[in-house]
Amino acid sequence: MSSVFSFPNPVNEKAARTVAGVVLLMGIITLVTSWYWLLIPLAYGFVARVLTGPTLSPLGRLATAVIAPRLGAPKPVAGPPKRFAQGMGAVMTVAAAVIALGHPSHVSVAADVLLGMLIVAAGLESIAGFCIGCRVFAGLMRLGLVPDEVCEECANIGLRRERRDTLSPTGR
Repeated sequence: MSSVFSFPNPVNEKAARTVAGVVLLMGIITLVTSWYWLLIPLAYGFVARVLTGPTLSPLGRLATAVIAPRLGAPKPVAGPPKRFAQGMGAVMTVAAAVIALGHPSHVSVAADVLLGMLIVAAGLESIAGFCIGCRVFAGLMRLGLVPDEVCEECANIGLRRERRDTLSPTGR
């Protein structure tokens, strides 16, 4: 059971960016069409990925097992910041879904604002490889709010270099 409720470390950044690309697309479709019911599978996906990594997320499984391997060699990045970012996405999509679907007669602007924030974050991740949640996680570590033990690689830049050296075929 503990293997189901785990999160990979490291994470293949190519899979993470693939997931973010689909989230970006679904977010844009939801905002443009006002099909707020799409927030339900979006929210489910985020919650599933926070709790189990790609295990119970159809999109996570597709990205890690099918799409990312076709994009070339994996690009490993630390798992805990990515999990934190998925948690931020879960909070935003669950809140947007509750707001939008809880008031079907008049959708609150708050749901659209949350959806807009999700679109920006997913766009930055998928297109530019810039993970807002990962940056927030790093800031929380610097402030001491996230202990170093949560992500030793994040706390020790030397470990990042070692991992890159051992995973790179050229040693660079």
